[in-house]
Amino acid sequence: MISHDQYEALRKGAGLLDRRSRGRLELIGADRRSYLQGLLTNDIEALSAGRGCYAALLTAQGRMVSDMRVSELGDRILLDLPEATAEAVRRRLADFVFSEDVEVRDAGADLAHLGIYGPKASAILESVLTSSGPESLQQLSLDAHQQLRFGETPVVVVKSDDYGVAGFEIFIGVAAVATLADAIRAAGATDVTADAVEVTRVEAGRPEFGPDMDEHTIPLEAGIETRSISFTKGCYVGQEVIIRVLHRGQGRVARRFVALLGTAADGPLARGMRIVAGNKAVGSITSAVESPRLGRPIALGYVHRDSAEPGTELQVDAEAPGSVPRTVTVVTPPFIEPAAE
Repeated sequence: MISHDQYEALRKGAGLLDRRSRGRLELIGADRRSYLQGLLTNDIEALSAGRGCYAALLTAQGRMVSDMRVSELGDRILLDLPEATAEAVRRRLADFVFSEDVEVRDAGADLAHLGIYGPKASAILESVLTSSGPESLQQLSLDAHQQLRFGETPVVVVKSDDYGVAGFEIFIGVAAVATLADAIRAAGATDVTADAVEVTRVEAGRPEFGPDMDEHTIPLEAGIETRSISFTKGCYVGQEVIIRVLHRGQGRVARRFVALLGTAADGPLARGMRIVAGNKAVGSITSAVESPRLGRPIALGYVHRDSAEPGTELQVDAEAPGSVPRTVTVVTPPFIEPAAE
């Protein structure tokens, strides 16, 4: 059971999360945007300083190598991505460099990462950090960022809703991160754990690379195409598969990412539970939590496209001897509207 105080901080105040387990890569050089333009799914070349986007790196077969946030900082590009994929992405990006003016480096040892989420996040950060521009953090569009200062230390603050709650990703040199975290706590933020933000993420119906997406996933299956793919840019790795599914297959993929609402009387749901329609297995649960706001279990997972219509009732079981199937209902996410700033 998660902490009630942490959940309330995310919904009504501000929760501070240590995200140094994430990967951080930097690309420098005059060709960094045009270079990534041919590799990532979103329109990187259109980014100007202060702007960013969500994107994915795909294989030639259209499967995901990783998702990531791309931020153009003016003198370099920062990639924020899962730690488990960071080295593979770094190697793959470096291997494609030939004559381009691009260098790819791992910034994880030098650059720390914190997250702050909740309706009071912007006010807390603005009380701690110094800005040289007129735009407030609250006015930033999603994935846009500001370069601020904590004392004399540069800080990059990126608008984010990774966990279904409006907030910010904070990037600062490792030597100053502990002092900054203390200042954020003193200004009113509550430390939260990965388990707490997992609840708000699932409540928002937000897929995460690792539990919900992996090297077998096509972005169209996960429903992230509107956020991660530009349909007006030029070629990128894996584009042929994406376009073929969209135009020849009318966007029909074999399985769909769905949100599933359980009932309190049936008990908790769990990752790995099999989803059944009639006597036929049609999918499995990838993420599951107990929602404090709803007072019932909720889950995310994949089902066959014929079972993905909202309102469809399905059964789940743990494939264990004596386990009793319970009913879940496919719903349109989010389960709960994200708390806004």
